[in-house]
Amino acid sequence: MMRAKMQIGQVKRIVGVNGDTTSEELAAYPVCGNVPFGPNGESEDNTFARYTPSGSLTLTVNNPDLCGKFRPGQKFYVDFTLAE
Repeated sequence: MMRAKMQIGQVKRIVGVNGDTTSEELAAYPVCGNVPFGPNGESEDNTFARYTPSGSLTLTVNNPDLCGKFRPGQKFYVDFTLAE
């Protein structure tokens, strides 16, 4: 239904009582259009920024296989599909 392109802005590690990272809070924002333009005057980031210029998404990840995999600056597509 809709696809957004988001960039990780912050990864906050949440440490449990035993000192281990138990989860991470990810903060993501729509990509910015300040990257070099492509041959047609647009880049993919510029196109996404035109249609979703602002917003934020915060997720807490508890999956131990995913903790440590996300880094600020990484970009991801986020698909919004209606759940029946």
